[in-house]
Amino acid sequence: MSHVVLFGTRFCPFCTAARRLLTAKGIDYQDISIDNNAELRGKLIAKSGRNTVPQIWFGTQHIGGFDELRDLERQGTFDAVLQAGVESGETVSI
Repeated sequence: MSHVVLFGTRFCPFCTAARRLLTAKGIDYQDISIDNNAELRGKLIAKSGRNTVPQIWFGTQHIGGFDELRDLERQGTFDAVLQAGVESGETVSI
């Protein structure tokens, strides 16, 4: 199981952009759809404090959405933040 998790919807352009970035970086990630799942969406909002998608975790570290993911890449800190987030071997639980 991957320690990188993306919660999103099928037709969200920011979700698509986040998926593309993770794929381009060669990151194995778990893509969890919240389409038509109000219960999961509610739990996601409670856990992240945000009501937008995507919401991305590296391990148990909440990264945020696509903008934050893209900023990590632009700042050159993506790999270090990824390593720090997944080194515990834990995965976010919603």
